[in-house]
Formats: sequence, structure tokens, C-alpha cells
Amino acid sequence: MADVAALAGVSGQTVSRVVNGSPRVDPDTRARVEAAMQRLGYRPHPAARALRTGRSRTIGLVVSSLATVGNSRTLQSVADAAASRGYALMVVTLGSAGAIGDAFDQLRDQGVDGAIVLNEATRLARASAPPPGLRLVVVDSLPDERFGIVQTDHADGARRAVAHLLGLGHRTVHHLAGPKGSFAASERERGWREALAASGSAGTDIEQAAPAVRGDWSAASGHAVGARLAADSSVTAVFAGNDQMALGLLRALGEAGRRVPEDVSVVGFDDVVDAADYRPPLTTVRQDFDVLGERAVAALVSGIETAAAPGVDIVPTALVVRASTAPPSRR
Repeated sequence: MADVAALAGVSGQTVSRVVNGSPRVDPDTRARVEAAMQRLGYRPHPAARALRTGRSRTIGLVVSSLATVGNSRTLQSVADAAASRGYALMVVTLGSAGAIGDAFDQLRDQGVDGAIVLNEATRLARASAPPPGLRLVVVDSLPDERFGIVQTDHADGARRAVAHLLGLGHRTVHHLAGPKGSFAASERERGWREALAASGSAGTDIEQAAPAVRGDWSAASGHAVGARLAADSSVTAVFAGNDQMALGLLRALGEAGRRVPEDVSVVGFDDVVDAADYRPPLTTVRQDFDVLGERAVAALVSGIETAAAPGVDIVPTALVVRASTAPPSRR
């Protein structure tokens, strides 16, 4: 650092400010210091910085599995957002760590400054006692004053999906739900029930649907469980808890000789990259994984750097209408 300061003609303190991203350096001086760093091949030493500041500029991420589209897309967003802020990312899956307490211990041993807990793992985080001093932000969770919370407005998205199907003239909407214990699945199921109840209480001739059938987020479970819906000739509209299960449902309906959307309308949730290329293109609720990951990192870094109090940040959804929904057949 002293060599950089001498070459740039500035003080060591100014070099330190540039290295740490301080705004208290004018642009010309910053450019001169960065040019000197590049010429000398100078790179800050992370371990030395951690010893000096007490921060590693590393955050952790705890996830139950990366096999689901939502988790993998959120991981990508978290990684990008962390890198843009100069933070490294350490990922721990519960499959490798075992209990969530072991995952927290791994992160603490690596000296992370804080961690993000994704989706299905948040239920375990709420039931655990995280190590003292480990700041956490959880993605999709019931309220908990110990954590910052960032979540998609799953219930509102589900209400939009069901309202769309009822608005087309379907007398009820069946639900292919996600797994028990999932916050996202329970919130989407709640929105489905509330939309049906609201339409009925408003005087609309709406039938209450049968209980939800339940999958595990995978297309295979959507196909297996969706076969029960496909075999029921009274089913004309289905809200699937995610796009992968909707894909399996589309296959089950085709195998049963039921056309989409002529015989059965289908709406998914997530708006995965391939949803527009399903056959037919899938009407779905868009969940913005990029915003979700960005806001989770922003909340965590804010807590680390400013000791901001944990809060709740809710990310809205949007209905994307494609060719898998239509008014019910009157034949």
C-alpha cells in the first residue's frame, strides 16, 4: 500500500479509502490510485483486511436443495448482488451439512459476516437458535423479529391467478399445491382459498373446489398427482403451485385426452424461463427472483454495515396471460 501511495503521490490513508470504496475520494485521485494499483499489481489481502476491520466481506447462503428452479434462480441473483457489493458468497446445502444448526456452525467457522436462508430452510431457521452475532435474512418466512425477511407476495399472486380463471367463466378452480411445510406453498394455497371465498361472498355463482391435491414442486409429482384431476371430467380449471408441476399436469391432461385450454385451463406460478415454450404456452404468475435475491442481499449488507434493524420487504407478483387459459367449453 505504501508503494501504491508513493507512485500515485497520495497518502496511505487515501489508498485505504480507495481500496475500501469510500466516497471521500475525488474521481481524479481515485483514478490515479487505481492506475498505480494496476501498474504495481497490487491486490488487497482479504485475510489482513478481515483482521483489521473485523469483517470478512463474505456472506453465507443456506438452502435445503438447489434442485428446484426457484432456489437455483434465487442463488444466481444472490451471487450477482453480493459480487456487485464486493462480497464473496459461501453456499451450504442442508443435504451436505445435515441439521441447520450444523450449517450455521459451518458458516460461523468460515467467519461470514451474515447469511441468507432460502425458502424451505426458513422453517428450520425459525425453529433453531442461530449462533450469537450471526445476522440473518430469510427469504419467505412467517414474521420473526430475530431476522430480516424478504418474501414474494405469494397469496396475492394466487388470488390473481384464481380471479383470472373465474373471470373467464369457470365455476370453480382446483389447486395442485406444493408440499406441506413450505411457506410459499401454504401462502399460495391461502390465496386460492381466499379468491374462491371472495367470489362466492360477492354473489357470484361459484362452487367451492375440492381439497387441494399436493405435489412436491417437481414435474414428476405434477404428472402423478395431476392424473387425479385429469380423470375428473368436472375439472375445467386448475391453479398449479408452480410451473414445474403445471408441466407435469399438462402431460397428465394430454394422456387423459383432455385439451388445454379447450377442456381445462391451467395457470402456474413462477414464470420460469421455459414457461412461454410449454405446449401450450403457460399462463402463470411471475415471481421476480432477480429482485428477491437483490433485496435479500441489500437487507443483509445494510444490517452488517449499518446495524439497521431487521424489517420485512414484500416483493409483488404479476400475472402473465398466455395460451393455456380460456373460457370453459359449453358443450
